[in-house]
Amino acid sequence: MPDLFTPLSVGGVELRNRVMVSPMCQYSCGTDGLATEWHHVHLGSRAVGGAGLVMSEAAAVTPAGRISPHDLGVWTDEHADALARTAAFVSDQGAVPGIQLAHAGRKAARERPRDGRGPVRDERGWTPVAPTTAPYPAEDTLRPERLDRAGVDRVVEAFRVAAARAAEAGFRVAEVHAAHGYLLHEFLSPVTNTREDDYGGDFEGRTRLVREVCGAVDEAFEGAVFLRLSATDWLPDRASWTVDDTARLAARVAEAGTVDLVDVSAGGLHPDQQVPDARPHYQVPYAERVTEALAGENCAVGAVGAITTPEGADEVVSNGRADLAILGREHLRDPYFTLHAARALEASDRVDPPVQYRRGFPEL
Repeated sequence: MPDLFTPLSVGGVELRNRVMVSPMCQYSCGTDGLATEWHHVHLGSRAVGGAGLVMSEAAAVTPAGRISPHDLGVWTDEHADALARTAAFVSDQGAVPGIQLAHAGRKAARERPRDGRGPVRDERGWTPVAPTTAPYPAEDTLRPERLDRAGVDRVVEAFRVAAARAAEAGFRVAEVHAAHGYLLHEFLSPVTNTREDDYGGDFEGRTRLVREVCGAVDEAFEGAVFLRLSATDWLPDRASWTVDDTARLAARVAEAGTVDLVDVSAGGLHPDQQVPDARPHYQVPYAERVTEALAGENCAVGAVGAITTPEGADEVVSNGRADLAILGREHLRDPYFTLHAARALEASDRVDPPVQYRRGFPEL
């Protein structure tokens, strides 16, 4: 079996190891969605730290697709140009630059967490869009506008154009964000999708938009296409999106050849979710279930969820539970996680720190 430091080829893109920096919103743009020096240093330092794949935070494909007015965007050429320098730097450090393409749906137009999370009600705000007009069920929230068929088509086209811009900016991986209660997840789940047209109803209808978006991104993007899914809504007391649904959708997109890796997360759709104790690797079994469903398919799987140690990350890969270990908060605590993991796992001959930092890692 491969281990954490075995290269991974996915969608024609070669990763130097099996460590991915998870997309993590920084809420650090102005109100224009343009990347800043913060993004350059944040992403660049994790590439210097040895990760195989450095994924940007969610980049909104339309202005209305932002979670907050301070989100990253990729809806114009100017946005792509602002990211190109960072993509080039990440590549120069030997890592693969990735970008998460996203639309926040009914969870849009909120203040960023450090400003209180309430809805934006001044001139910076906008009306969210969603599968229906049902708002996110929390106090002081905004009622979204229901997407009609033309609106759905515009969403698909927005992802397509954003993917093309991302490729031109130098990104080698594009991840479609269909998790955590944002727009594409809202279409997947029967909790939030009660439509009766071609984009609602049964599994086929509710997954249609995600499958169309993946197809559009695959056509427009020169590189590997990832799909992030919430494996479960964590709502066992009602009809909802389940691990079996996730495995079924993963098999569909793998068979269609539009997705090269399924990034398996969980939750985020509804505040009533029943989240299990966040013990180490608590979400990895979901990735393992998808790995089983994709046996024989040319599609890899990534695992998330309280993976915080070198030994734990290596276990996920070496035991065949997933092909890629995806770490978020640990990369906030330690940008150089992968270099430290090489030391801990006695893999010093399989990493190459930047020449400027080799004095700090003499054993590597």
